[in-house]
Amino acid sequence: MMEIGMISALNGDPTVVKRIQMKERMGIAMAVMQKKNISVDTQSSEYIPVRMLEVEIGQSLRTLSAVDEKRERTYKRARCLVRLHSQPLGIVELQFGTDKLSPGECATQIWHDLHTQINHHLIQDGLPQIKNLTAKGVLTPSTPFCTREREQLLANAPFVSVIVPTHDRPDQLTACLNSLLALHYPEYEIIVVDNAPNTNATVKLLEGLTDAPHAVRYVREDRQGPSWARNCGIAIARGEILAFTDDDVVVDSYWLAEMVKSFRGDGAVVCATGLVLPMELDTPAQILFEEVGGYNKGFERRIFSFEGDQAELPMHPYIAERFGTGASMALTAAFIRSVGGFDPALGRVGPVRCSQDIAVFFQVIAQGYKLVYEPASLIYHQHRRDYLGLCKQTYNHSVGYTAYLTKSLTENPHLIFDFIKKVPFALFCTLRARSLNNAPPLPRYVQVIHRELLMQRRKGLLYGPLAYLRSRWEVRKLT
Repeated sequence: MMEIGMISALNGDPTVVKRIQMKERMGIAMAVMQKKNISVDTQSSEYIPVRMLEVEIGQSLRTLSAVDEKRERTYKRARCLVRLHSQPLGIVELQFGTDKLSPGECATQIWHDLHTQINHHLIQDGLPQIKNLTAKGVLTPSTPFCTREREQLLANAPFVSVIVPTHDRPDQLTACLNSLLALHYPEYEIIVVDNAPNTNATVKLLEGLTDAPHAVRYVREDRQGPSWARNCGIAIARGEILAFTDDDVVVDSYWLAEMVKSFRGDGAVVCATGLVLPMELDTPAQILFEEVGGYNKGFERRIFSFEGDQAELPMHPYIAERFGTGASMALTAAFIRSVGGFDPALGRVGPVRCSQDIAVFFQVIAQGYKLVYEPASLIYHQHRRDYLGLCKQTYNHSVGYTAYLTKSLTENPHLIFDFIKKVPFALFCTLRARSLNNAPPLPRYVQVIHRELLMQRRKGLLYGPLAYLRSRWEVRKLT
């Protein structure tokens, strides 16, 4: 390991050196735990694998099994998404005392945790409230309003282009495309952008989709990075609304319908985002990522604007992550083309690898438009399974965040006083933080990883402004 690090340093590749140093620090942590005969898998109940499940309570509840035959794993815990009339209401934590949970046991726990949300949804649908939830579920005498509203949209739905960048991940792309082709939406196309591929695996995969019910178009973009790839898709898209997702997700069957519904009735809405939940929580890294933030922005529909109801939120609108994520977003074609697409300086293989999505979210708000967060538009995302991947992700996100702030301030100098009032002190507090937000009690071996995550966050936040300037200069040479 040290020999590789020396060679990389001699070759002038500081990125590789940093990666090796990170691996060495985490390798030392694991070695210490092995020497003390401390099991990595049993340090804390917080890090026991969690089964991801869904329950629809608008019908009779089903028995939930602790056994996942596909993964060949038996779980002790489950994190269950509760839906009513297909609308997500919230998450319920379940414990498996045996291999199964009966419908009655599930109903009791769901009612205990989400009775307020259940009745709130029934009121919105114009239906009578209930006093208890049983194994029979919530029986309704007529078609709920939320269902009628969606059916009205689908009867006169606009044509949509769904853009999916991919880079040498045919297995994950297959699952993503299968879910996209099963959408409950009448007219749409899927544009797969093969981004700087090293193989022809994506081409072969799409050649096998001859009987697909919707058009699946292929385009290649050799400049690597999500911004280049998305802009390539935008250039050939035919839809009046452009939806974006990634190749490592599986979308819900109503994802697109609920996303498009956000644009109806208000011409000021030019962007919508959706709920992102983990596809699995099988490793400590996945669980830690979800606990300290993840991509879940909650189960309440929100409308964001510069001076709207959300204007009182801390650092609004500069914490653009609260608006959603690029793995589940849609924009009007007119708006995203008017701003020149996604900034390649924020989403490429280089100093800044992300935040091109939140930069666009900020542009939406700063230009006086509205952004809708719609939790009924649901996807499942494959979180990184290992700590090294989580550390790199933490660093890249932190670089991206202050890089995005740098871009936004330089392009909107009229916001300088508002920015100074809201941002610097909050960033100072973040840099001084000694723990991650909402971090659960940490097992001993994770404490080293926890410190590493904090270190990567601080380093990334400090480097972001310079990284953006470097990336901006490099992009100019490519265009």
